[in-house]
Amino acid sequence: MKLVCLDLEGVLVPEIWINFALDTGIEELKKTTRDEPDYDKLMNYRLDILDSKGLKLPDIQRVIGGMDPLPGAEAFIEELRSKTQVVILSDTFEQFAKPLMQKLGWPTLFCNTLEVEPNGRISGYKLRQKDGKRKAVEGFHSMGMKVVASGDSYNDLSMIRKADAGVLFTPPENIVKENPDIPVAVNYRELMAEIDSALERI
Repeated sequence: MKLVCLDLEGVLVPEIWINFALDTGIEELKKTTRDEPDYDKLMNYRLDILDSKGLKLPDIQRVIGGMDPLPGAEAFIEELRSKTQVVILSDTFEQFAKPLMQKLGWPTLFCNTLEVEPNGRISGYKLRQKDGKRKAVEGFHSMGMKVVASGDSYNDLSMIRKADAGVLFTPPENIVKENPDIPVAVNYRELMAEIDSALERI
């Protein structure tokens, strides 16, 4: 059996933290896993900023409620799901993802969970597991599955390299330069072609 694992933000939906940064005018919140490979460092940085500005979960959810998938993402995921099984592996959080999953037709999502106080303050976060994207691919392999993986950021590289085949989707130039052996797609047509080719050869 074959399976495609996709990152969420930057691949199917816009970057949530960047949209929140644009909404609030807080430039520091534009930093993402494209810029910072250490996820714990990045999240603690974000939570410190939220606390310093008095921002809470409902403030972020308000912004997410007005977001839509990237142009073409809905048609892409619908076509892909007609060909093979698809799982979204994301470092986003349950409390962020639901409205966007609804707009994408409820694909399967493995992600993390925020720790939220009754007043809405985000006090921390709980990872599904450390390096969860790579470990999910390992788990699928243990079930006899062949995996194609795609993402755009540093936190997708271990998943892509553990998969039977992988492709970077609209990654920043620094990631392309550091990983010249991984194919790159810059639009959904190219991504579908890369996935189709990979599914045929694995």
